Amino acid sequence: MTAVDILVLGGGPGGYVAAIRAARLGRTVAVVEGRWWGGVCLNVGCIPTKALLRNAEVADLVSRRGAEFGLTGDVHADYTLGWQRSRKVADAMSRGVAMLLKNNQITAVEGWGTFTGPHTMQVRGSDGVVSEWQFEQAIIATGTKPVGLPGVDIGGRVMTYEQLIMAQQAPKTLVIAGSGAIGVEFASLMASFGTQVMIVEAMDRLLPGEDEAIGTELARSLRRRGISYRLGTPVLGVEQGNDSVSVRAGGETLVADALLLALGFSPVVDGFGLESLGVVKDPKGYIAVDAAMRTNVPGIFAIGDVTGKLMLAHVASAQGVVAAEAACGLAPAPLDYALMPRAYYCEPQVAAFGMTEAQAKDAGREVAVSRFPFSANGKAQGLGERAGFVMMVADAATHQLLGAHMVGPGVTELLGELTLAARCGLTTEQIAHNVHAHPTLSEAVKGAAEGIGGRPIDL
Repeated sequence: MTAVDILVLGGGPGGYVAAIRAARLGRTVAVVEGRWWGGVCLNVGCIPTKALLRNAEVADLVSRRGAEFGLTGDVHADYTLGWQRSRKVADAMSRGVAMLLKNNQITAVEGWGTFTGPHTMQVRGSDGVVSEWQFEQAIIATGTKPVGLPGVDIGGRVMTYEQLIMAQQAPKTLVIAGSGAIGVEFASLMASFGTQVMIVEAMDRLLPGEDEAIGTELARSLRRRGISYRLGTPVLGVEQGNDSVSVRAGGETLVADALLLALGFSPVVDGFGLESLGVVKDPKGYIAVDAAMRTNVPGIFAIGDVTGKLMLAHVASAQGVVAAEAACGLAPAPLDYALMPRAYYCEPQVAAFGMTEAQAKDAGREVAVSRFPFSANGKAQGLGERAGFVMMVADAATHQLLGAHMVGPGVTELLGELTLAARCGLTTEQIAHNVHAHPTLSEAVKGAAEGIGGRPIDL
């Protein structure tokens, strides 16, 4: 039996970050991973989709808007070549994780781990060989899996993000069930390569978890790109044929080459022996943790999507640092999930954090709201990306930032300034007084901040 101080179950962003932090605090660490080093994010999620979205952005710019930028002639966007580039990027990132673990003297254990006690684990490798591990503390980072539809088998023409991102050719027609991050990102991606896309959303707006104004603006932009959608329309049935899939949604039947299920996630908690440990879960099946990511079982921590806090890779990484520091006897500052940035890489991009206007009012806050359009931003004009806005929600009396909601070019890169400002308790006047370089998209942040206390200079 091999002994380590800390054993991490799961090699995704949260898992490997936790392992590295613990190792740098002087602990001996092993990470158990049965499939992908770097997890879903690096292999079939965040990274390869962003690589493909970059290909899509270039393809869309040249093929659809080439004349606007003085580009003439026929251009063919080859999805397969774009896919091959995305796999190279993903593979390089995954290899980078393996190298990080090695450089930090962390033992990488390939296989599927099962707790056999509060301080022991059995790991079965892909070759069937079983190894025994002993640890003082463990960190669970097993993630989530896509939610399906009752009675609908996944496979063939019914896909999750994993099957679609690994397909070397884009379908000619695609129905997407759900308009969260995965839904809108794949809609943008596929449409840029000529796929006819239909989004079916059971709620009354796109990105239903975000501010209503974001959904309205995104819907307008997607419509201009030829992407169709049905809102307030749940999927009622699916029938898969040899050459197509039929999706019954509302009062109509949509026929397409493929159906992408982007309906949400459920925690991956079965098969790891958690029941034998007595690990408590919440009513939705996620592992319950405290502010230091401790479970109810002494010495057992959980991080990432499996906790159900906020299913984002950067949140998992932040939780990994907290768990590692707590396991090493430090007193890490608890995470404020209200300040966590949320980023969507559709076209145009969407970025947000904190309260929406409606949420702030429901919480009894008196709010001031300001919106600055990218049509008034010089850099956006130069880019030819005039759609969208930066919107701020602030306390009406103190002008402290409660939330920000953006849709437009490159807005995911603008979040850092705003979450830092909110974390430090800055007012919108202080944000506005910070000099923003010209011409930059960040000037729209300055404009929105100016609008809370008066009228923006550039409007």
